[in-house]
Amino acid sequence: MEEPLTLRDKLAIDRTRLANERTFLAYFRTFIVFLSSGLAIIKLDMFQQIKSIGLALTVIAPILLITGFVRFYYVKKHIKKLYLDADLNAEKPA
Repeated sequence: MEEPLTLRDKLAIDRTRLANERTFLAYFRTFIVFLSSGLAIIKLDMFQQIKSIGLALTVIAPILLITGFVRFYYVKKHIKKLYLDADLNAEKPA
């Protein structure tokens, strides 16, 4: 029989959840920077020589956001599954 989750284990799970949220926010910040940079390059006349870079940044931005969402929910699902499995195994009678 497995032991119930200790406070240390629960705090570790909370830290992992917070790390997952920080990672998603990093993806989101990168999305915002890529999108705004790409649009600025496309719109400003003095950057006409690198307009293709602006288009590339604008195309990559939504891909980054989607990747961030997918990764966030994938990790969230696995954290929840591990937490529930550990909690249920600890509560089973011998």
